[in-house]
Amino acid sequence: MPSLLRLRVLLALALGLWLSGCAVLPAVVERPPSFAFTSTDDTQLGRELAPELAAHPGRSGILPLIEAEEAFAARVALAQAAERSLDLQYYIWRDDTTGQLLFEAAWNAAERDVRVRILVDDNNTAGLDGALAVLDAHPRIEVRLFNPFANRGFRMGDFAFDFSRVNRRMHNKSFTADNQVTIVGGRNVGDEYYGANSQLGFQDLDVAAVGPVVREVSREFDVYWNSEAAYPVASLLPRPPPGAAAALQAQWAQLKQLPETQRYLEAVRQTPLIREVNEHRVRFEWADARIVSDQPSKAKPASDGETRLMFPLLREAMGDPRRELDLVSPYFVPGQDGTRDLAALARGGVKVRVLTNSLAATDVSAVHAGYARYRKELLEAGAVLYELKPGAAPPPRPAEERHRNPGGSSAASLHAKTFAVDRDRIFVGSLNLDPRSVRLNTEMGVVIDSPVLARRLAEEIDKVVPTQAYEVRLTPAGGRMEWIERDTQGETRFATEPGAGVLRRLWVDFLSLLPIEWLL
Repeated sequence: MPSLLRLRVLLALALGLWLSGCAVLPAVVERPPSFAFTSTDDTQLGRELAPELAAHPGRSGILPLIEAEEAFAARVALAQAAERSLDLQYYIWRDDTTGQLLFEAAWNAAERDVRVRILVDDNNTAGLDGALAVLDAHPRIEVRLFNPFANRGFRMGDFAFDFSRVNRRMHNKSFTADNQVTIVGGRNVGDEYYGANSQLGFQDLDVAAVGPVVREVSREFDVYWNSEAAYPVASLLPRPPPGAAAALQAQWAQLKQLPETQRYLEAVRQTPLIREVNEHRVRFEWADARIVSDQPSKAKPASDGETRLMFPLLREAMGDPRRELDLVSPYFVPGQDGTRDLAALARGGVKVRVLTNSLAATDVSAVHAGYARYRKELLEAGAVLYELKPGAAPPPRPAEERHRNPGGSSAASLHAKTFAVDRDRIFVGSLNLDPRSVRLNTEMGVVIDSPVLARRLAEEIDKVVPTQAYEVRLTPAGGRMEWIERDTQGETRFATEPGAGVLRRLWVDFLSLLPIEWLL
């Protein structure tokens, strides 16, 4: 780069950092408090659910949402069925096909006089300010941004000058209609989560829930919505110009005319879940269930000693495993303490099994570097480690539940976060087993006392995972690690991480030397 051009680039960067360093969040913010509606039994959802709720007093109905298109279909169906309220809380909301379709679904609900509250973490909203301002200007929609960036145009400046604050994010995910039905789990809002991206797909897991646990989700939402970290969009963004709402609606109409969008929406309409909803034969698993979550104050800098963290609450709710512990986490960095605890369980006779991403499948190489340093110690203690293959097919389902993405997916990465203890209790939520989830980000999820659902996860690991993932083992001689791939032809063994090139392996080796584990 010529010296004059280099100087201009450095000056522009310095100016951007200086200007963004001058940007601050508004000192005085009006946050009119609002809360979930509690008297919603007279809504359509309330009336339809009443007989089953009466037949299972005190219990919550749980429906796993495994297939990507069904997870999207469930959200659209709830938005269309809502009569009083929609409360939506997400870490990521993409400006893509499914992101815009769900914005339109929320808008249409508001047009029916449904109160819509949208709470989005601000870490991934770049490029969405215009749409968020239009939505917030609707009289029945309010949008708040959690832990927002002061500078809307050059966010690196916030990282440079306010890192301790903006490094802490709201990772929670929930979608609640009329305080009657909720969806919680691992999925954000974006094409890769809902089977609309033919190049990348996340294997993920949500649960739809009805019954008492829904009120717990709504209380959690209210706490975040009314917290000092949630900023009304109107306090951060200018009002949209005249005609902006019509332009956004025209954009939605144009999106739905695209052939690829029409194919996707047709695939969603053909999902078994939509047929079951239309025929009023959705089958829930009834169980005791409760929400565990962090407090929004965890997002404040230096809040570690002030806030009771979710992870100890989760361990308490799940109980100590006596026979089995199955862990599914796309980002698995157990750290020294976690590795010691898992190793002790394995040595004590508990079957410890972990499913995470392989190096070839992960979308965050730094996290894999943090995980890799603990593999050997876990294996020496007797834990079983599986690493998902890149592009691995979703686990097979019974015929009446099976649905395939017509476009296929050339890459797949694990994104589900679920843990089961003794084939008796199961957790589904947003929590990864890594330092960021435990100490920096806020998280939430549901603990379900259901042997049926817990056994289902265990049986997937028993029968399906060995063909979809590499098993990492120690060689009999020398204790070196090897990766075992199983298919119809038998077993193939690899001495280095399969599917990853030399440069990527070297990059991960380099990252493993850096003191960044606390950030992962």
